[in-house]
Amino acid sequence: MGKAATAFICVTALTPALVFASETAAAVPAGEAQAWWVMPLILLVVTFVMGILAVLGGVGGGVLYVPIISGFFPFHLDFVRGCGLLVALCGALAAGPGLLKANLASLRLAIPVALIASTMAIVGAMVGLALPTNVVQISLGAVILGIVVIMLSAKKSTIPDVPKADALSSALRITGVFYEPSMKQEIDWKVHRTPLGLATFVIIGFMAGMFGLGAGWANVPVLNLMMGAPLKISVATSKFLLSITDTSAAWIYLNKGCVIPLMVVPSLIGIMLGSFIGVRLLKVAKPTFIRWMVIAILTFAGAKALTKGLGIELF
Repeated sequence: MGKAATAFICVTALTPALVFASETAAAVPAGEAQAWWVMPLILLVVTFVMGILAVLGGVGGGVLYVPIISGFFPFHLDFVRGCGLLVALCGALAAGPGLLKANLASLRLAIPVALIASTMAIVGAMVGLALPTNVVQISLGAVILGIVVIMLSAKKSTIPDVPKADALSSALRITGVFYEPSMKQEIDWKVHRTPLGLATFVIIGFMAGMFGLGAGWANVPVLNLMMGAPLKISVATSKFLLSITDTSAAWIYLNKGCVIPLMVVPSLIGIMLGSFIGVRLLKVAKPTFIRWMVIAILTFAGAKALTKGLGIELF
């Protein structure tokens, strides 16, 4: 069998799946049906731009992907969430090994947090798939608007002052050393408020699985500001953490048939190509302008998700 015939069979087999993912497929007359490649091409272009903005805005791809695609594309929310987890996962898997080799991602910090977050991500994914779509859509809109508030108010501390490690972090030996080039010295770090931090990851893991957002937007503030890990350790450990948390939840969506190759493939390619360009543009872009632009996009997407869930067509 030739390559052309194989490609034809693959496309013929996958196109009904993409149509099935569309919320409006039943309402489109047969004569007005789009060619099979139109929607994947649009997804590729949109996610390419999204990948650039995600890098420049310092947010994960998943937190942009789910509200924008679910709000403005005719796909069912379950398929968007499943794809959103894989979008967040691909970036984490690419960065994780390098961060571990650079001694920035801490396994001692990540493992207890990942155990709790990944368990709750599985629970969140199962609850999200069991709830009515409009309830999840309304909750998603509220969460996205909450993330906007966090982005507007969150502060960062390069090296937080941690006077003394608490008993739990001492028992788990959550501590480490890393070299800070800007200060030209090795930094000994430790964490505190570990029980409160671990309890917060119960909520973060649940939300990551339920909404398919990834959780970098919440991981870094909790690790840095609440538990007192240095900012570089928090960012790197959060990225590594996503590869475990999102994998756990993604299996639930895969098992339920909510992952469609014609959505996933162009989305992953678009995000990865956009991220590649975004990294190059990062040197010349104005971070403040990009940050405000991402906040504006998230506000619009969150409001769209909220009104769509409520059945209100404002825009």
